[in-house]
Amino acid sequence: MTEETIDDGVALGAAHISAAVGELGWRYVLGTLRASIRLGPLWQVAEVATELIRACGEGADECLQLDLRRGRLELILSPPDPAGLTARELTHARLIATAAAEMGLPLAADADGRRSVQALEIGIDALVIADIRPFWKAVLGYVDPPGAAGPEDAVVDPLEIGPAVWFQQMDAPRPQRNRIHFDVSVPPDEVAGRLKMALAAGGVLVSDSHAPAFWVLADAEGNEVCICTWQGRDQLEA
Repeated sequence: MTEETIDDGVALGAAHISAAVGELGWRYVLGTLRASIRLGPLWQVAEVATELIRACGEGADECLQLDLRRGRLELILSPPDPAGLTARELTHARLIATAAAEMGLPLAADADGRRSVQALEIGIDALVIADIRPFWKAVLGYVDPPGAAGPEDAVVDPLEIGPAVWFQQMDAPRPQRNRIHFDVSVPPDEVAGRLKMALAAGGVLVSDSHAPAFWVLADAEGNEVCICTWQGRDQLEA
């Protein structure tokens, strides 16, 4: 793997990021890099986490988040700058992957066979977003994302534990349709399996017209969820 030659401050594209570190076990999900490691008791998880923090080097406090659970360590590399991940974070990703491999603990998207790494968001449809955003911000104890305090921007958990809540503009009232849905962002190579399981469990495919950016599914009562990936986002935003 060659080192990045792009300036640290330049945000990289999703395809570039995914290709650069995918073979190391990282997956690009919703603007972040995510990976997991299968481990044993909690003391071992804590020890491995400490070693990987050291391996990440200077800047770990700004971009690295860890979720320690018995049997599994989850790692998230987030961009300090809202513009996106840069070569600096890819370097951190390589350092962590190398340190983990040297301990005989390779990174993986699905380390323990239970589920892949993922990111969850909640979307709320609204006719006047500015009228409902303050309510959701207050009732959840959420805050404005860094650099995004507009009347139609998402709201986020200040502890970075709960899912972000974002708002989708409606053109007309839809009393016949649920107006809150979940967005579950997964690695592209996880989509087929996730769709298969959801449909086998009684789900219905509502639309795949925007695939591979997202697939819309619904439960038996019409409550919707989108399975999302980074792929195809450029066409949606064009």
